Amino acid sequence: MRSDSVKTGAAQAPHRSLLNALGMTEEERKRPLIGIVSSYNEIVPGHMNLDKIVEAVKLGVAMAGGTPVVFPAISVCDCIALGHV
Repeated sequence: MRSDSVKTGAAQAPHRSLLNALGMTEEERKRPLIGIVSSYNEIVPGHMNLDKIVEAVKLGVAMAGGTPVVFPAISVCDCIALGHV
């Protein structure tokens, strides 16, 4: 599987140690890592609920046999960025 390039082999021992430090179990490392991008934050009103959606997606990934890994994406609120009155 594609994520084995990060998890398998002697050269990837440092990678595995970081995954261990995150609390990832050996069983979770055996499954494919599935990235979930989230722009959840507490400043953009439309993104305040994305943490709940991400949790549902993580559950679905785990139920399908993958290991979910969430990482951030930048989000911008046009109203705040443009300085509207």
